[in-house]
Amino acid sequence: MSKFVLDEFLPYQLSVLAAQISREFSALYKSRFGITRPEWRVLAHLSQTESPVSVREIFDRVDMDKSKVSRAASRLESSGHILKSVNPTDRRLVELRLTDKGRAMVAELEPLARQFETEVLKRLGREAGRFRANLNALLGKK
Repeated sequence: MSKFVLDEFLPYQLSVLAAQISREFSALYKSRFGITRPEWRVLAHLSQTESPVSVREIFDRVDMDKSKVSRAASRLESSGHILKSVNPTDRRLVELRLTDKGRAMVAELEPLARQFETEVLKRLGREAGRFRANLNALLGKK
């Protein structure tokens, strides 16, 4: 039998933790707004800029398949939260932007996200700051 213990393997632990935290947060926004995890990620990414963002850029950034991003974008377009348009210089690219309705939803989501983050960090107690610093180090941020 191998001496390798999967439950103690850092990449595995990080993956499990990320999935757990994501499920907890998704339960909040799903019950409040009826949106899925991919829809949340698209909205959150679009909220970071005023200019249109391509589907390609979103799936590169949010670690989701292009098809999931596209389906989420289609649902958000149908619900009136985003607008889709074809990039005028590269017609192969579909660009997305928030509508007023989408910006209003994000404005309601932001305080929930911040509160959720605060609650998660409270679980770490005094170690929260050091955890955040170590996490940023692993992510290559200073």
